[in-house]
Amino acid sequence: MSQSDDQHREKSGPFQPAIRVVMMPRDTNALGTIFGGIILSYIDQAGAIEGSRHVTGRLVTVAMNEVEFHAPVFVGDLVSFFTETVRRGRTSVTVRVTVEAQRRHSGKGHELERVKVTEAQLTFVHVGEDGAPIPLADPGVEGRDTFLHSE
Repeated sequence: MSQSDDQHREKSGPFQPAIRVVMMPRDTNALGTIFGGIILSYIDQAGAIEGSRHVTGRLVTVAMNEVEFHAPVFVGDLVSFFTETVRRGRTSVTVRVTVEAQRRHSGKGHELERVKVTEAQLTFVHVGEDGAPIPLADPGVEGRDTFLHSE
């Protein structure tokens, strides 16, 4: 993790660890690295965990924006998915997910290497049983977006 990432975390508050997974051989693509779709699936799950802190009931993914793959993920890596709420709207929640891999076999002796491998921003909408959007619980200011972290 870079010093600028540490400074960002101090400024905007700590990310919440949502999921940690060891990547297995069954998750590889034809190149022998972890298939991007596997990582996207975990990003969606981690984002939903963070988003569910703001709703009681159903939450659906409506957008996965700004997905950036910075580095590959390898079999044996311990992958951590950190989340933070970026914005609360009237019916939606926007969540940032940052993905870090701890390399088991980094070639640096017993020291584990930590690498930021992926990041994404997702939007979730609170819906009723009929699938129509419904308001989030009142965050204190009705009808206005609440930006929780500056970019």
